[in-house]
Amino acid sequence: MTPFYSITEAAIATLVERFYGKARRDPTIGPLFNAVVADWDEHLRNLCDFWSSVMLTTGRYHGNPMAAHLKHPIEREFFTQWLALWRETAAEVFAPEAALQFCAKAERIADSLKLALFYRPGAISVRPAR
Repeated sequence: MTPFYSITEAAIATLVERFYGKARRDPTIGPLFNAVVADWDEHLRNLCDFWSSVMLTTGRYHGNPMAAHLKHPIEREFFTQWLALWRETAAEVFAPEAALQFCAKAERIADSLKLALFYRPGAISVRPAR
C-alpha cells in the first residue's frame, strides 16, 4: 500500500479500520473491545467521525469519549498496547509526518483518559509541610 501523505477522510477510514482490526485480535485489548462493542460497523463510523473531528476539525463527532470509556473495566496496561498498535498502524498507513501527527494526538488523548480513569488525588496521603 502506498502511504497517505495527507490526512483525508479516506485515509482516516483506512487507519481506523486497520487499527481496530488489529485491536480486536490483540490478546491484551481485544477481549475488552469485543465484549463491549455490539455493532462494529456503527462503532467504526463513530470513530471515523471522532478522528475526522480531531484531525480535520470537521465537527462531525458529537459524543463524549470520556464518559464512554469510564464505564468499562480499562486497565493501565491497555493504554501501552493501544498506543503501540496505533503507532504501528499509523506508520503503515501514513507517510512519517502525517503518522506523527496522529500519534501525537493519540498520546494526548490517552493521557487525558488515563487521568480521568486512574488519577485519584484523595487516595494519596500527603503530610503537611512543617
